[in-house]
Amino acid sequence: MLLIWTYIPLGRTVGLSFYDWNLIPTVPKKPVGLENYATVLSLPELHQALWNTAIYIGAFLCISVALPVVFALVARSVAGRAKTVFQALIFVPFLVTPVATSAIWRWLFAPEGGTIPAVARTLGIELGNVFREPSSSLAAVVVVVGWQMLGFGVLVVSAGLAGISPDYAQAAATDGARGGQITWRITLPLLSPSLVFLALMTILLSAQWTFPIIDLATQGGPSGSSTNIYYLLYQFGFKNFDAGLSAAAGTLFFIGFGLIALLFVELSERLSFHDN
Repeated sequence: MLLIWTYIPLGRTVGLSFYDWNLIPTVPKKPVGLENYATVLSLPELHQALWNTAIYIGAFLCISVALPVVFALVARSVAGRAKTVFQALIFVPFLVTPVATSAIWRWLFAPEGGTIPAVARTLGIELGNVFREPSSSLAAVVVVVGWQMLGFGVLVVSAGLAGISPDYAQAAATDGARGGQITWRITLPLLSPSLVFLALMTILLSAQWTFPIIDLATQGGPSGSSTNIYYLLYQFGFKNFDAGLSAAAGTLFFIGFGLIALLFVELSERLSFHDN
């Protein structure tokens, strides 16, 4: 299955990146060598998309890594059925489809009749159309996707916490350690494998997480202010019908994220604290 659905398409994408083709089966592919790669690297749109992607990654590292640690630690102090309800309320947004998510948040942010702008007006703040303003479209996507992906981070962190023996905290408390010291010096180091995994997934998947919301809510605009590298790749291939340019962009993104993944895996072996 990996061969059919991953490696063969990847090989064909690399091969297609050396041709000029408009996706029409009756039109022959024209060899262009490395011209597609040179074109992609020179596009101003790519530079803006890369910058936006870096912003998305930085924002989601806070939302999908830092905040889940806080929520998961708070959930440990909640007992009984209330704990289940608390965790469910955080995780349920992760199960909502992107189409429904976009519809909900577009209604909440609607300039006329939207709940969030109405509340903001009572505080003397005029939001306008956040999905159509260059200064706010990217932040709006971060809010929507962060709300949806927070549950995934809480799930991973909660699973990591469940695997930590309570004996360590009890022993430290017996020796006079306070709650903050136990969390900082015992719980978080033992949780480091889960945090490293979550950070890696956030870096590699942030652009994919934002793609459906960008496509449904902002279409990468206005003026490319909310686009990312994967939406740019989609525009090359399925809006401009330039399969070679899209394949070249996809190949470059694959190489870039592959190098990041290799570096991160190597760092994880050095930074992670394993309870063995």
